[in-house]
Parts: sequence; structure tokens; C-alpha cells
Amino acid sequence: MRIVQLANLYSPVSGGLRTAVNMLGQGYAAAGHERTLVIPGRAYTRRETESGTVVTVPGPSVAPGYRLVLDPGPVLRVLSRLKPDAIEVSDKITLTVAAPWARRHGARSVLLSHERLDAILAPRTPGWFPLEAAVDRWNRRLAGAFDAIVATSAFAADEFFRIGAPALYRVPLGVDLATFRPVPREKAGTVRLVHLGRLSKEKHPALAVATVRELCARGVDVRLDIVGDGPQAETLRAAASGLPVHFHGHVPGRSAVARLLAEADVALTTCPVEAFGLAVLEALACGTPVVTPDRGAARELVVQGAGVTAPPTPQGFADGVQEVLRLPEGARRAAARAHAERYPWQATVSGMLDVLAGGSPGVGRGLPDAAVRS
Repeated sequence: MRIVQLANLYSPVSGGLRTAVNMLGQGYAAAGHERTLVIPGRAYTRRETESGTVVTVPGPSVAPGYRLVLDPGPVLRVLSRLKPDAIEVSDKITLTVAAPWARRHGARSVLLSHERLDAILAPRTPGWFPLEAAVDRWNRRLAGAFDAIVATSAFAADEFFRIGAPALYRVPLGVDLATFRPVPREKAGTVRLVHLGRLSKEKHPALAVATVRELCARGVDVRLDIVGDGPQAETLRAAASGLPVHFHGHVPGRSAVARLLAEADVALTTCPVEAFGLAVLEALACGTPVVTPDRGAARELVVQGAGVTAPPTPQGFADGVQEVLRLPEGARRAAARAHAERYPWQATVSGMLDVLAGGSPGVGRGLPDAAVRS
């Protein structure tokens, strides 16, 4: 197949979306498909890589490190030149114009849902606004335009399931088990915590700092490593004044990130509206158990012995950390790694290729059925 991936807000600092798009693209190329990635940039460019062609089209900066295609015209012109068999769209706004183009030109269109709209918009919407109804109307348009919708979790699928989307599939993401792996650890009295993610309000990173404050008040000798950057970085630094919190900023090397995860005793994933929770899988693959909110999709990745779900409050997360630490270290780290091994990227690639080709993905890693609705 000739597969074109379209993505907005794709950048070196865009975390899970960039990882997912890259790993899928590499998998498509390795399986013998012709893959092209189209993303926003300063201007039109084209370059060849080991996993296919990367094309940038003009897109203005909307935040430090992030660009968005506002004029879809150049994207449609690129599609006309490429003549794809299938188009994978990682965007719910401006790039959705690819769906009607695909229908007119005999290509298959698949929307890969990286976020749940009602969940991420709720904090930004006044209480009187009929958010669910508005989101349902938009999602009906998406479901009618695309040949298939792919969600990565039950939580993410729910907003499409409730409107009766006719071709809704669940294909969980994967984890790079070679890069993210356990490493020998030094014995230390200090409890090492780690938080990996963008430091933005919707990710709730302040909860990690508040959890450290709560644990310190309980007399726990603790240290928190915060890996990532974002608009709340300075606010968090101020909130962490006097606490054993170390800010690493954006760490570009995946191996360096993996090392920080593997050296921790517990990983804190604080966002209550994650559509999947890739950082959870990466921590588990490193043998590091997790504490996640008891809502959102991240909790779907937690199993007994490899972490706990907790109310997203400082007290709830502190309780969760202490519950994890009561488990024998060897057992909890082995359970974390064993669970992550159920999520290889190859299974995700195979599931997505089935959807892109017009079939149904196979049973997905412990899920009762990877096809939510078909």
C-alpha cells in the first residue's frame, strides 16, 4: 500500500503523538509499504528517510515547538501528487479535509484518535455550555467522513461509541521494549519518583510536586525527577521550592529518558484524561511500577502488582506510592516488565495495517476484542 500519515502538532517536543506516528511509520515501511509523513513546518520541504518520505507544508507556530496546518490546500495538493491507497490522520481539526478527498479519489481514510475531545475541553468550557452535545455533533461529522475511527483505549473509544460510530476500532499503542528496559539499580534509602510528560495544565504535573510535599510531611525520604518541559515549568519550579524535586527539562535522547525511568522506584502519571498513557507503558517496560489516576485511560494499563490507581489528589497519590512500596521490590519490578511485554509495537502496526487495508484488527493484547464496533 501507499500510506500517507497526516499529523498536526508534530514536533520534537510533542511526546506521545510523535512517538506513535514515528513507530507506526517505521512499522509500515518495514512491512514493505510505501510510507509518507506530512506535517506542518516553516515552508514546503521534502526529505527521504529510512522509513519513507517526510514532507512539511506551511503551518504557523501556535505554541513554542508546535505548528498547526491552517490552510489545508497544500496538504490536498501533496495528496494529489502521492495518490495514496490509505490515509492515516492524526488530527481532529484542519487535516480532516483529507477524508472527503480520500472518498472522491478512491483512497481509504482512517482517523487515529489521540485525545478525547470532551475530556480535554471540559476544563476550558463554561459550565453552561452543552459540551457533550457539541462534541457529539463534531464526532458524528468525523465518523461520517472517515472510513474508520481508531481509538487506542476503551476510554478514548467511548465518545465515539456513544454516538454509534459505524466503524470504530480499538488498537492499543505499543512500547519500544529494547530501549525501555530494566537496568541494574543501586540500593538507596531514598525513594526515587519520576514524572514524565509535558508540563502543561491539562497534564496536571502540579500533582506530582504536591505528592512529594505530602510524602515529605509523612516523613518519607523521597526525591522526584521531572522529565519534560512546557508552559508550567516556572510555576512548578516555584511550587517545588524547598522540596527534593529535580527538573531535567526536555531530554532529547530516548535512552536517557529510559534510564531515568528505570532508576526510579515509582513513576507518577498525573493526567486524569489521558487517551492512552504511553508514559505508563514506558515506565512499566523499565520495570518501574506506576501510580495513575483512577480515571482516564492510563488506569487501563495498570495490573495488580505493577502499580495502583488512586484519586488524583496529593493524599491519594501519596497513599498509592506507599502502597506500591509495600510490595516486594523484585516482584513489583518483574510484574511491571511482564505486563509491558504484552504491548510490542509490532502488534500495534499489524492492527493498524488491518484497518488501513479495510479489514478488522485481531485480538489485542489481553483485550476481549480489539474491534469495538465494526
